[in-house]
Amino acid sequence: MKKLVAYCIVLLFAGIQTGQAQSVTGRWKTFDDETGAAKSIVEIYEKNDKLYGKVVEILEKGKEDKTCEKCKGSKKDKPIKGLVIIEGLSKNDDTWEGGTILDPKNGKEYKCHINLENKDKLKVRGYIGFSLLGRTQYWTRVEK
Repeated sequence: MKKLVAYCIVLLFAGIQTGQAQSVTGRWKTFDDETGAAKSIVEIYEKNDKLYGKVVEILEKGKEDKTCEKCKGSKKDKPIKGLVIIEGLSKNDDTWEGGTILDPKNGKEYKCHINLENKDKLKVRGYIGFSLLGRTQYWTRVEK
């Protein structure tokens, strides 16, 4: 009986560790679609059961202080560093969806869904209308 209890405790902690490792929250490195060069670090976090992502670091030399010139509304001319670019995604099984993603380069907002390919690779899909009309990026996890 003691062995069974000990085994259950080990499985419980292993499950907790696996669940934490499989979270989309954390810091992610983004890449330029055209050049493949590292572009920024986005921190994805959960707030009130919704998912958000904020640019916390600009990796492109000379663009560290760039503002979102083409953005509309309250984000217009705000620094890209610190800008919330993913907003309001809700969990649906293994996917977060129903929110938006902002492309600071063109100032446009797109519908968005994200999911983990593996613990260190995030699939980010931005689209107009329905998911077939859009583009997919793969971001890699970065440790703090």
